Amino acid sequence: MATGHRSQIKRERNENKRDTRPSAKLSYARVSVQKACFVLDAIRGKDVQTALAIVTYNPRYASSLIEKLLKSAIANAENNNGMNVDNLYVEECYANKGPTMKRVKPRAQGRAYRIEKRMSHITIVLNER
Repeated sequence: MATGHRSQIKRERNENKRDTRPSAKLSYARVSVQKACFVLDAIRGKDVQTALAIVTYNPRYASSLIEKLLKSAIANAENNNGMNVDNLYVEECYANKGPTMKRVKPRAQGRAYRIEKRMSHITIVLNER
């Protein structure tokens, strides 16, 4: 039986499970998961210089959000973890579904159509080669 307060036991147990890879997360991005995944699939597994070049010249709206997020993850790796930027690559990148804003659009003969404005939570995880 472990001794100590329950929160202290949990803290000690979770310390060795903590993920130390540098990452950045954008919550409530006003882009759907499907549209964000087009850009994320293009940069997954690439080194950060190539990934930055891809998102810089990609015409999609999601690429501007992902470019900013990627730069943030690179800064986190450099400043918080002391990693070398030249050795970094995109290990994981994914978009999870966020809340959906529901709007109503008036249509003919008094009908109302629902418009769903979807949001997503985008995460980028880097690692060193």
